[in-house]
Amino acid sequence: MIDTHCHLDDPRFDPDREDVLARARAAGVRGILVPAVRPKTWDATLALARDRDGLRVAISLGVHPQCVPDLEENERSCFFGDAPRRLEAALAAHAGRFVAVGECGLDGATAEMDEQERIFRAHIRVARALRLPLVVHVFRAHDRAPAILREEGAREVGGVLHSYSGGADLVPIYRDLGFVFSFAGPITYANARRPIEAARAVPDELLLAETDAPDQAPAPHRGGRSEPAFVASVIDGLARARGVTPDAIKSITTANAQRIFRAWSTP
Repeated sequence: MIDTHCHLDDPRFDPDREDVLARARAAGVRGILVPAVRPKTWDATLALARDRDGLRVAISLGVHPQCVPDLEENERSCFFGDAPRRLEAALAAHAGRFVAVGECGLDGATAEMDEQERIFRAHIRVARALRLPLVVHVFRAHDRAPAILREEGAREVGGVLHSYSGGADLVPIYRDLGFVFSFAGPITYANARRPIEAARAVPDELLLAETDAPDQAPAPHRGGRSEPAFVASVIDGLARARGVTPDAIKSITTANAQRIFRAWSTP
């Protein structure tokens, strides 16, 4: 199994991060993608990259839209003037150490939407320049995100819509823009009508599983801290939604993660 979105750098993991990784390995997790959320955390996030005991941790670098209002001046400097060029230069300092660009995107529940959009566009242009896939967060902004992805040529590199929050009706639109769909803990919730309908609409080759840990814990752990071992519960939820076995979902999502991120050469 591969957890394609886990904030392992979050301070909530500071007391027991190694134990969390050990539990993930014991559960059968062989890969974890950790997306950075803002420039001042990039170095700490990159320090988590490892390949040990059959578990490979890979890194994605970007700016989470929820962090945009809180960016410090030295962080915002990546986006002054020629924002894509500045961001590319900032990322180039870590060349070869990350496998995707993001987490980036739009969050309609967060302030500074115009600035979010400007920064999102910069990420897309840099991803195209670096030939790396995007890790995209879209929440309450599906009215704007497809147009931005289309205008900026995101299809050239594609990427993943993490913890997909759109409806089944948007699946063909994002599919045609070159994106795949990752599902997290909400697919396991008893009242999860919208994510279940969306999961059923996603073709096998565009399906991923994630935890978004430490948030969005699946039903058996809801209300507590999520962790990468719980991707097994997400896979069970996807299997129920799609009417197949968990082993089938494990095989599909693992192969897709290997293809999209090229970080895990073997299961």
